[in-house]
Amino acid sequence: MSFLRSKQFLFAVITIIAYGLLLPFTGFYWDDLPFAWIAKFLGPAEFVPAFLPFRPFLGPIFYFTTSLIPPVPLYWQIFALVIRFLLGISAWWMFTQIYPNKKNIAYIAALLMLIFPGYSQHWVALTHINQELIPFIFYLLSFGYTFKALRTQKVTDTIIALLLQICGIFPTEYFFGIEGLRFLFLLSFFQESFFERVKKSLKIFLPYLLIWILNAAWLFYYYRFGPYNSYEVAATQSPNLIFFLTQALDAIWKTGFYIWIQSLVLTFSSIPAPASILTLGLVAVSFAFLYRTLLRSAQNEANEKSFAISLIIIGLIGILLGRLPSLAANLPLTLQSSYDRFMISMMIGGTLFVIGIIELIFKNQKTRLIIFSALIALGIGQQFFNANIFRRDWQKQGEIYWQMAWRMPALQPNTVLLTHEMPIDYETDLAFTAPINWMYAPDYQRGNLPYILLYTEKRIGGPTLPALEKDIQIYYPYRTVNFRSSTSNAVVIYMPRNGCLRVLDSKRGDEEIYARQPKVLTDAIHLSDLSRIIPNPEQPAIPPFFAEPEHGWCYYFAKAELAQQQSDYQRVVSLGDEATRLGFTPEDLTEWLVFIEGYALTDNLEIAKYLSEEMLQADSRLRRGVCTVWEQIQATSQERSGQEIEVIMLSLGCNP
Repeated sequence: MSFLRSKQFLFAVITIIAYGLLLPFTGFYWDDLPFAWIAKFLGPAEFVPAFLPFRPFLGPIFYFTTSLIPPVPLYWQIFALVIRFLLGISAWWMFTQIYPNKKNIAYIAALLMLIFPGYSQHWVALTHINQELIPFIFYLLSFGYTFKALRTQKVTDTIIALLLQICGIFPTEYFFGIEGLRFLFLLSFFQESFFERVKKSLKIFLPYLLIWILNAAWLFYYYRFGPYNSYEVAATQSPNLIFFLTQALDAIWKTGFYIWIQSLVLTFSSIPAPASILTLGLVAVSFAFLYRTLLRSAQNEANEKSFAISLIIIGLIGILLGRLPSLAANLPLTLQSSYDRFMISMMIGGTLFVIGIIELIFKNQKTRLIIFSALIALGIGQQFFNANIFRRDWQKQGEIYWQMAWRMPALQPNTVLLTHEMPIDYETDLAFTAPINWMYAPDYQRGNLPYILLYTEKRIGGPTLPALEKDIQIYYPYRTVNFRSSTSNAVVIYMPRNGCLRVLDSKRGDEEIYARQPKVLTDAIHLSDLSRIIPNPEQPAIPPFFAEPEHGWCYYFAKAELAQQQSDYQRVVSLGDEATRLGFTPEDLTEWLVFIEGYALTDNLEIAKYLSEEMLQADSRLRRGVCTVWEQIQATSQERSGQEIEVIMLSLGCNP
């Protein structure tokens, strides 16, 4: 019962409300998918060599956590809750060590960091727990032990702080800049004259500075001379003071002000969407609960103008120091995208800055508690809003993988899947590659990677995909395994934002049917070799993580397209009849084309004509696709129906 009455209990409640309400409906995203595939098929030890060219000190962290937790999305989302809770507790302990006489401020600061609304990547759990959150916890504890050592005067506390600093700064360059905060905290800790404070602070900071310099030398080597080439350091190449000034102001605006009210902007702009209504309701309930709880536990503390100003200054500098690594790599600070992961290094600065502003402006403690409760509640709402985005993304992933399995029950090894992009936000082509190999090669053992998905939009003209021509060799090192094939082993797929996945084929005139799509898609269609699809395998592909959904329109469309590939037009017709009987209709009207061809080639010309007329009445821009299909019908139909087909084509505005 003592825990239920403790301040730690509030951390647990907020963690669950902000991050756990939609937990069962979230999964793997972004680099989670390749990492889960490595853990499943190559084993946790593979992360050590896998990370040698990419942040080698992360390898042991991934090895340790993946040895404990199987590659199951639910387990990692639960683990993310635990880590997030520990991050909040660690921040609280750190702030109480730095500001032992400001217990209210320390508590509020930790709660704000717990729900920090600028960082939306919590649900990319397998990646960001290991890559950012665990090293960040090490850094927070390192700060705390530095100030604990000042009071205990124990060398062991200083040694622990130094070891934790190493564990926090070497795995990832994200936290390279925030070491400067330790020096600023030291300056504010001592109470002597300014020069005396600087002298004392430098003396204590010196061993941490030496480790920071060692890390800087390591990063310089790794970026300039080592194998790591993910990002190119731009700051040293073409310095532009105006650019850096605008980026600094952008970081201060977003981190110090905008993110704290971001949930209101997003929800009010999307009302009356159910997610927005639920978010606003959660904010209101959370605010009432938080104000009552914080008011009950608050202690009387003097409101000091000098202390508030020091928080603003430290926070302001902390924001800029946190932005430094991503800015040096010329990477944007874009909210509500994978790029807002850089916000994690600005958490401390952004939190202290907003607290300092509120402490400076509002003198009444109850007023400050109302505002702090509102900010925490808005942060809870923002994270719930984010959770719903990831829920939809996971649901969309399941739809894509199952439509792949229905349309392509099996694939020949060494197949390249080409598309221009997928209508999904948190996965890249190489992220899709992992589950595709999982479903089509469930018995994979070390060797050449059997399958790869490539975005022509991103890869065309590069070393992986030099051109969209036949017989061009494709090679890609996928961490510690390699994919080798050629463009002659390609299947081109297309997944519209509203509609079903389909396989494209030159023989059906798909260059004409999809002429309105980007050229990076249509220019690849001639490479599509449908013979690489195995229609009736002994073991059809089963997507990992997802139970088979109820069969809706896209199931019938996928199976009809597969039957069309085999020239089984009776099967196409029976699938169309069943889908219609069940009341299913397509979002993308071009999906009727496969059924139009099926009906026409089974002597159901009137039905085919009717569907064509319905399509054109709904959207006359579909005439090119309709006419292309009727040209295919005319070319393959028997002579006795040729005249009737010509009449139909004329009535549809096609040239027979």
